[in-house]
Amino acid sequence: MPKPIYVLNGPNLNLLGVREPHIYGKTTLDQVGALCEARAGALGYTVVFRQTNAEGVLVDWVQEARTEASAVVINPAGYGHTSVAVLDALKALTIPIVECHLSHLATRESFRQKTYVSLAASGLVAGFGAKSYELAIEAAVDLIGKASA
Repeated sequence: MPKPIYVLNGPNLNLLGVREPHIYGKTTLDQVGALCEARAGALGYTVVFRQTNAEGVLVDWVQEARTEASAVVINPAGYGHTSVAVLDALKALTIPIVECHLSHLATRESFRQKTYVSLAASGLVAGFGAKSYELAIEAAVDLIGKASA
């Protein structure tokens, strides 16, 4: 069995389904986790699905993924726009990194249109609501296959 795909979520994503549903949708974080598990399972992988509001915890999980994961799918939420610490942790990884966002960043406020995470990520999936996570899992599996080929 391959190492799991880490799906890491940043601040306020625990409020999915409640916070600004007109932007982020009505799907809850638990439902997103179930979608990720199902999609990864269909592709032969498991997921470690986590959410934190604490920047240092997110950094710790990224560092853990260095040796424990096949790939990282990360929705850094607000930390994507502010955290050099998360970027530096991601830059230490040699496994695929897929950045994931529910909303389409290019259509949001100017401060949300760029992320530090993008500087370390292999790719970005954004704007498809909860489906963004499923697409990000698919992209991660594809990148894992390319890395091992």
